[in-house]
Amino acid sequence: MSNTAKLIRQTMTVARRDFTATVLTPTFLLFLLAPLIMLGFGAIGGVGAATMANSREKSVRIVAITDSTAAASMQAIDKRLRQVFRDRDAPPPLRIDTPQRDPAAQARAALDAKDVDVAAVLYGPIERPTILYSAQGERTASYLAELAEQTLRADATTLAPRSIATKRQVTRETVSIGGQGQAAFFTVFGLFFLTLLLAGQAVGTMAEERSNKVIEILAAAVPLESVFLGKLIGMFGVALLFLAFWGTIVFNVGTLLPPEMTRAFAATGPAVGFPVFILLFIVYFTMAYMLLGAVFLGIGAQASTPRELQMLSLPITIFQVGMFGLSSAAAAQPGTLLATAAELFPFSSPFAMGAKAANSPELWPHALAIAWQLLWVAISVSVGARFFRRGVLQSAGPKFRWAALMGR
Repeated sequence: MSNTAKLIRQTMTVARRDFTATVLTPTFLLFLLAPLIMLGFGAIGGVGAATMANSREKSVRIVAITDSTAAASMQAIDKRLRQVFRDRDAPPPLRIDTPQRDPAAQARAALDAKDVDVAAVLYGPIERPTILYSAQGERTASYLAELAEQTLRADATTLAPRSIATKRQVTRETVSIGGQGQAAFFTVFGLFFLTLLLAGQAVGTMAEERSNKVIEILAAAVPLESVFLGKLIGMFGVALLFLAFWGTIVFNVGTLLPPEMTRAFAATGPAVGFPVFILLFIVYFTMAYMLLGAVFLGIGAQASTPRELQMLSLPITIFQVGMFGLSSAAAAQPGTLLATAAELFPFSSPFAMGAKAANSPELWPHALAIAWQLLWVAISVSVGARFFRRGVLQSAGPKFRWAALMGR
């Protein structure tokens, strides 16, 4: 046999070995399906975010406080003017309120209403109205001014301006519905991002200790349950340090923001109030971390190579993306069957209940949710510890192959 033929034969032998070692494993199926699964759960996340945006838009209104004489004409003019807008560019729906004893106080109360988000309010004589608008309502204030102008011109023959509006931006004194929705979405995203980022470190630690045989030394010194729980608690301590570090930075940066930016975020906040919300955020982060960390450690112990570890962690990550999409959609639709399902499902419950703290001021559901999540944390830690023991004790055992499944 010539040297060239021998080289080709040896090369193909190595290639065949690597090919079969990669393809004839269960993790290769995950690799094949990964793009489809990621696209599916990515679509779920996108639908959740879109639902959140649409929900906020549907809750916004503009208000005109005027008597019945001008109300009918103004509504007709509003209907005609909206025909020049595309649906996504149209102003919020118009609401006509009857003037009370103090229209100025009535207008301010409308802006601070908790049941609907009011972007701008017009009150006073239609010839010289006053328009109050929120930080994001400057465009709607201009629309109300034009609406007043067109209402006066409806029966006039002159083209000269007939209505002169005074527009004033005001800062909302209470959190708006849209602001609660934004806080709910940021809560879901923050819990998802932090949990996935920090719990994933457990897999990296496992891979390192499996490769340098440290895990076998620990298993010989202490019970494997203690190794599992020690790793989980130790990595959680690292996560808390990370959270405290960046939380301190964000808080201090927030105090340095200019007043204009601070006023822009005045309407955004949780319904339960910031002190209680921060406490609940930490609790739900703990629950989510323990649930995911136990799964990562338990499954990570089944892999003996970094490649297998990476492939096994992929479905967990994709599953978490699905939980993010479900919780985002639930945050946009509080009180619905979808929201209840997300709050009850163990792996989405911490995210969905964090969003509920932003959307609803009630506190008693959180006590029930925390007890429910503690039960599932205990279950996941127990199951994860068993998988951990099995993976560590059988780390040198024979590998499962598709060929064995087919009887070869």
